[in-house]
Amino acid sequence: MATVRELLDAAADLPGESARRDVEVLLCHCLGKSRAWLYAWPEAEIDAPQQRHYAQMLAQRRAGRPLAYLTGRREFWSLDLAVNDATLIPRPETETLVARALELPLAADAAVLDLGTGSGAIALALASERPGWRVTATDKCPAALAVALRNARDCGLQQRVELLSADWFDGLQGRRFDLVLSNPPYIDPADPHLDRGDLRFEPRGALVAAQGGLADLAGIVRDAPAHLRPGGALWLEHGYQQGEAVRRLLREGGFQQVDSVRDLAGHERISGGVLGAH
Repeated sequence: MATVRELLDAAADLPGESARRDVEVLLCHCLGKSRAWLYAWPEAEIDAPQQRHYAQMLAQRRAGRPLAYLTGRREFWSLDLAVNDATLIPRPETETLVARALELPLAADAAVLDLGTGSGAIALALASERPGWRVTATDKCPAALAVALRNARDCGLQQRVELLSADWFDGLQGRRFDLVLSNPPYIDPADPHLDRGDLRFEPRGALVAAQGGLADLAGIVRDAPAHLRPGGALWLEHGYQQGEAVRRLLREGGFQQVDSVRDLAGHERISGGVLGAH
Protein backbone atom coordinates (compact mmCIF):
# COMPACT_ATOMS: atom_id res chain seq x y z
CA MET A 1 0.00 0.00 0.00
CA ALA A 2 1.19 3.51 -0.80
CA THR A 3 1.78 6.09 1.90
CA VAL A 4 0.41 9.61 2.15
CA ARG A 5 3.80 11.01 1.13
CA GLU A 6 4.01 8.73 -1.92
CA LEU A 7 0.54 9.64 -3.10
CA LEU A 8 1.26 13.35 -2.81
CA ASP A 9 4.60 13.04 -4.57
CA ALA A 10 3.08 10.95 -7.37
CA ALA A 11 0.87 13.91 -8.25
CA ALA A 12 3.76 16.33 -8.69
CA ASP A 13 3.07 16.58 -12.42
CA LEU A 14 -0.37 18.12 -11.89
CA PRO A 15 -0.52 21.37 -13.92
CA GLY A 16 -1.12 24.81 -12.46
CA GLU A 17 0.35 27.12 -9.85
CA SER A 18 -1.77 25.57 -7.10
CA ALA A 19 -0.89 21.95 -7.97
CA ARG A 20 0.44 21.07 -4.52
CA ARG A 21 -2.58 22.50 -2.75
CA ASP A 22 -4.89 20.76 -5.23
CA VAL A 23 -3.45 17.31 -4.56
CA GLU A 24 -3.60 17.90 -0.82
CA VAL A 25 -7.25 18.95 -1.04
CA LEU A 26 -8.11 15.94 -3.22
CA LEU A 27 -6.34 13.49 -0.93
CA CYS A 28 -8.02 15.01 2.13
CA HIS A 29 -11.36 14.66 0.38
CA CYS A 30 -10.74 11.00 -0.48
CA LEU A 31 -9.53 10.15 3.03
CA GLY A 32 -11.93 12.32 5.01
CA LYS A 33 -8.93 13.89 6.76
CA SER A 34 -7.56 17.41 7.26
CA ARG A 35 -4.42 18.82 5.64
CA ALA A 36 -2.87 18.92 9.10
CA TRP A 37 -3.39 15.15 9.31
CA LEU A 38 -1.49 14.66 6.04
CA TYR A 39 1.54 16.41 7.47
CA ALA A 40 1.26 14.67 10.83
CA TRP A 41 1.07 11.20 9.27
CA PRO A 42 3.08 11.23 6.01
CA GLU A 43 3.97 7.53 6.36
CA ALA A 44 0.39 6.39 6.95
CA GLU A 45 -0.56 3.67 4.48
CA ILE A 46 -3.66 4.17 2.34
CA ASP A 47 -5.82 1.22 1.36
CA ALA A 48 -6.48 0.22 -2.26
CA PRO A 49 -10.09 1.56 -2.62
CA GLN A 50 -9.05 4.99 -1.38
CA GLN A 51 -6.03 4.96 -3.70
CA ARG A 52 -8.28 4.16 -6.66
CA HIS A 53 -10.68 6.95 -5.74
CA TYR A 54 -7.75 9.38 -5.46
CA ALA A 55 -6.34 8.25 -8.83
CA GLN A 56 -9.72 8.78 -10.51
CA MET A 57 -10.04 12.29 -9.10
CA LEU A 58 -6.49 13.16 -10.11
CA ALA A 59 -7.22 12.04 -13.65
CA GLN A 60 -10.24 14.34 -13.78
CA ARG A 61 -8.22 17.23 -12.37
CA ARG A 62 -5.50 16.65 -14.98
CA ALA A 63 -8.26 16.87 -17.60
CA GLY A 64 -9.12 20.31 -16.22
CA ARG A 65 -12.22 19.59 -14.17
CA PRO A 66 -12.46 22.27 -11.44
CA LEU A 67 -11.36 21.31 -7.97
CA ALA A 68 -14.62 22.63 -6.53
CA TYR A 69 -16.67 20.27 -8.71
CA LEU A 70 -14.48 17.32 -7.73
CA THR A 71 -14.86 17.91 -4.01
CA GLY A 72 -18.34 19.42 -4.25
CA ARG A 73 -17.31 22.26 -1.93
CA ARG A 74 -16.17 25.88 -2.15
CA GLU A 75 -15.48 28.45 0.54
CA PHE A 76 -17.08 31.88 0.09
CA TRP A 77 -17.12 34.66 2.68
CA SER A 78 -16.08 32.13 5.36
CA LEU A 79 -19.03 29.87 4.44
CA ASP A 80 -18.39 26.29 3.34
CA LEU A 81 -20.75 25.84 0.40
CA ALA A 82 -21.82 22.90 -1.70
CA VAL A 83 -21.44 23.37 -5.46
CA ASN A 84 -22.02 21.23 -8.53
CA ASP A 85 -22.12 21.65 -12.27
CA ALA A 86 -25.57 23.28 -12.05
CA THR A 87 -24.00 26.29 -10.31
CA LEU A 88 -21.16 28.67 -10.95
CA ILE A 89 -18.17 28.25 -8.68
CA PRO A 90 -18.27 31.20 -6.22
CA ARG A 91 -15.21 33.37 -6.75
CA PRO A 92 -13.34 35.85 -4.54
CA GLU A 93 -14.22 38.65 -6.97
CA THR A 94 -17.89 38.26 -6.06
CA GLU A 95 -17.07 38.93 -2.43
CA THR A 96 -16.62 42.54 -3.61
CA LEU A 97 -20.40 42.64 -4.13
CA VAL A 98 -21.06 41.33 -0.62
CA ALA A 99 -18.63 43.81 0.92
CA ARG A 100 -20.27 46.73 -0.89
CA ALA A 101 -23.74 45.67 0.24
CA LEU A 102 -22.60 45.56 3.85
CA GLU A 103 -21.27 49.12 3.54
CA LEU A 104 -24.61 50.57 2.45
CA PRO A 105 -26.64 52.54 5.03
CA LEU A 106 -29.59 50.15 5.03
CA ALA A 107 -32.11 49.67 7.81
CA ALA A 108 -31.64 46.79 10.22
CA ASP A 109 -34.69 45.09 8.67
CA ALA A 110 -33.93 45.93 5.03
CA ALA A 111 -35.47 43.85 2.25
CA VAL A 112 -32.72 42.54 -0.03
CA LEU A 113 -33.01 40.62 -3.31
CA ASP A 114 -30.29 38.44 -4.87
CA LEU A 115 -31.13 37.69 -8.50
CA GLY A 116 -29.77 34.49 -10.06
CA THR A 117 -28.44 33.17 -6.77
CA GLY A 118 -26.91 29.91 -8.04
CA SER A 119 -25.35 28.22 -5.00
CA GLY A 120 -26.83 30.95 -2.78
CA ALA A 121 -23.39 32.39 -2.03
CA ILE A 122 -24.29 36.08 -2.05
CA ALA A 123 -27.62 35.75 -0.25
CA LEU A 124 -26.24 33.46 2.43
CA ALA A 125 -23.19 35.64 3.02
CA LEU A 126 -25.44 38.65 3.57
CA ALA A 127 -27.84 36.72 5.81
CA SER A 128 -24.92 35.51 7.91
CA GLU A 129 -23.71 39.08 8.44
CA ARG A 130 -27.06 40.84 8.84
CA PRO A 131 -29.52 38.64 10.75
CA GLY A 132 -32.21 41.29 10.59
CA TRP A 133 -32.22 41.67 6.82
CA ARG A 134 -35.05 39.98 4.95
CA VAL A 135 -33.14 38.30 2.15
CA THR A 136 -34.84 36.85 -0.93
CA ALA A 137 -32.90 34.87 -3.53
CA THR A 138 -34.13 33.72 -6.93
CA ASP A 139 -32.96 31.41 -9.69
CA LYS A 140 -34.69 29.92 -12.71
CA CYS A 141 -32.70 26.67 -12.54
CA PRO A 142 -34.32 24.07 -10.25
CA ALA A 143 -31.01 22.22 -9.79
CA ALA A 144 -29.27 25.41 -8.70
CA LEU A 145 -32.08 26.24 -6.28
CA ALA A 146 -31.74 22.79 -4.76
CA VAL A 147 -28.06 23.50 -4.09
CA ALA A 148 -28.90 26.89 -2.58
CA LEU A 149 -31.50 25.28 -0.30
CA ARG A 150 -29.00 22.66 0.82
CA ASN A 151 -26.46 25.37 1.58
CA ALA A 152 -29.00 27.42 3.50
CA ARG A 153 -29.79 24.40 5.66
CA ASP A 154 -26.16 23.40 6.13
CA CYS A 155 -25.25 26.95 7.18
CA GLY A 156 -28.22 27.19 9.53
CA LEU A 157 -29.62 30.10 7.53
CA GLN A 158 -32.76 28.57 6.05
CA GLN A 159 -34.95 30.79 8.23
CA ARG A 160 -33.22 33.95 7.04
CA VAL A 161 -33.30 33.46 3.25
CA GLU A 162 -36.40 33.06 1.10
CA LEU A 163 -35.56 31.00 -2.00
CA LEU A 164 -37.82 31.39 -5.03
CA SER A 165 -37.96 29.98 -8.54
CA ALA A 166 -37.96 33.01 -10.83
CA ASP A 167 -36.36 34.25 -14.05
CA TRP A 168 -34.93 37.56 -12.87
CA PHE A 169 -37.91 39.62 -11.65
CA ASP A 170 -40.63 37.32 -12.99
CA GLY A 171 -42.94 36.27 -10.17
CA LEU A 172 -41.99 39.23 -7.99
CA GLN A 173 -44.72 41.58 -9.16
CA GLY A 174 -45.75 44.03 -6.47
CA ARG A 175 -42.72 43.34 -4.28
CA ARG A 176 -40.19 46.09 -3.59
CA PHE A 177 -36.76 45.94 -2.02
CA ASP A 178 -34.24 48.28 -0.45
CA LEU A 179 -31.38 46.61 -2.30
CA VAL A 180 -31.15 44.44 -5.39
CA LEU A 181 -27.93 42.57 -6.16
CA SER A 182 -26.91 40.24 -8.94
CA ASN A 183 -23.96 38.44 -10.46
CA PRO A 184 -25.62 37.77 -13.83
CA PRO A 185 -24.17 36.26 -17.00
CA TYR A 186 -21.89 38.89 -18.51
CA ILE A 187 -19.42 37.12 -20.80
CA ASP A 188 -19.58 37.64 -24.56
CA PRO A 189 -20.47 34.29 -26.20
CA ALA A 190 -17.45 34.75 -28.49
CA ASP A 191 -14.99 35.26 -25.62
CA PRO A 192 -12.11 32.76 -26.03
CA HIS A 193 -11.78 32.42 -22.24
CA LEU A 194 -14.90 30.24 -22.30
CA ASP A 195 -12.76 27.45 -23.75
CA ARG A 196 -10.11 27.70 -21.04
CA GLY A 197 -9.74 26.70 -17.41
CA ASP A 198 -12.71 26.17 -15.12
CA LEU A 199 -15.10 28.05 -17.44
CA ARG A 200 -15.15 25.02 -19.77
CA PHE A 201 -17.02 23.05 -17.12
CA GLU A 202 -19.36 25.67 -15.68
CA PRO A 203 -23.00 26.08 -16.86
CA ARG A 204 -22.82 28.17 -20.04
CA GLY A 205 -26.20 29.74 -19.39
CA ALA A 206 -24.89 31.26 -16.16
CA LEU A 207 -21.88 32.72 -17.93
CA VAL A 208 -22.80 34.20 -21.30
CA ALA A 209 -25.17 36.92 -22.42
CA ALA A 210 -25.98 38.45 -25.78
CA GLN A 211 -25.06 41.98 -26.84
CA GLY A 212 -21.41 41.48 -26.01
CA GLY A 213 -22.29 40.18 -22.54
CA LEU A 214 -24.50 43.14 -21.60
CA ALA A 215 -28.00 41.80 -22.34
CA ASP A 216 -28.85 40.49 -18.86
CA LEU A 217 -27.20 43.44 -17.14
CA ALA A 218 -29.29 45.81 -19.27
CA GLY A 219 -32.47 43.87 -18.56
CA ILE A 220 -31.93 43.96 -14.81
CA VAL A 221 -31.23 47.71 -14.88
CA ARG A 222 -34.36 48.26 -16.97
CA ASP A 223 -36.67 46.26 -14.70
CA ALA A 224 -35.16 47.03 -11.28
CA PRO A 225 -36.92 50.40 -10.67
CA ALA A 226 -40.30 48.65 -10.50
CA HIS A 227 -38.98 46.52 -7.65
CA LEU A 228 -37.03 49.10 -5.65
CA ARG A 229 -38.33 51.32 -2.91
CA PRO A 230 -37.64 55.05 -3.19
CA GLY A 231 -33.91 55.51 -2.64
CA GLY A 232 -33.29 51.81 -3.14
CA ALA A 233 -29.96 50.63 -4.51
CA LEU A 234 -28.94 48.31 -7.33
CA TRP A 235 -25.47 46.76 -7.49
CA LEU A 236 -24.23 44.42 -10.21
CA GLU A 237 -21.14 42.34 -10.86
CA HIS A 238 -19.75 42.62 -14.39
CA GLY A 239 -16.69 41.95 -16.50
CA TYR A 240 -13.50 43.86 -15.83
CA GLN A 241 -13.90 45.88 -19.05
CA GLN A 242 -17.62 46.58 -18.70
CA GLY A 243 -17.62 49.20 -15.95
CA GLU A 244 -18.14 52.19 -18.23
CA ALA A 245 -20.94 50.47 -20.15
CA VAL A 246 -22.77 49.41 -16.96
CA ARG A 247 -22.45 52.88 -15.44
CA ARG A 248 -24.03 54.27 -18.61
CA LEU A 249 -26.88 51.77 -18.36
CA LEU A 250 -27.49 52.77 -14.75
CA ARG A 251 -27.57 56.49 -15.49
CA GLU A 252 -29.88 56.00 -18.46
CA GLY A 253 -32.08 53.85 -16.22
CA GLY A 254 -32.64 56.68 -13.76
CA PHE A 255 -30.05 55.77 -11.16
CA GLN A 256 -28.04 58.39 -9.31
CA GLN A 257 -24.79 58.31 -7.33
CA VAL A 258 -23.57 55.79 -9.89
CA ASP A 259 -20.18 54.36 -9.05
CA SER A 260 -17.93 51.32 -9.54
CA VAL A 261 -15.78 49.37 -7.08
CA ARG A 262 -12.58 47.56 -7.94
CA ASP A 263 -11.79 44.02 -6.84
CA LEU A 264 -8.57 42.98 -5.12
CA ALA A 265 -6.88 42.64 -8.52
CA GLY A 266 -7.62 46.29 -9.25
CA HIS A 267 -10.31 45.66 -11.88
CA GLU A 268 -13.64 47.45 -11.94
CA ARG A 269 -15.79 44.52 -10.84
CA ILE A 270 -19.12 45.90 -9.61
CA SER A 271 -21.20 48.97 -10.40
CA GLY A 272 -24.32 50.38 -8.85
CA GLY A 273 -26.38 53.36 -7.91
CA VAL A 274 -29.42 54.67 -6.06
CA LEU A 275 -32.81 54.96 -7.68
CA GLY A 276 -33.64 58.57 -8.33
CA ALA A 277 -37.05 60.21 -8.12
CA HIS A 278 -39.47 59.15 -10.85
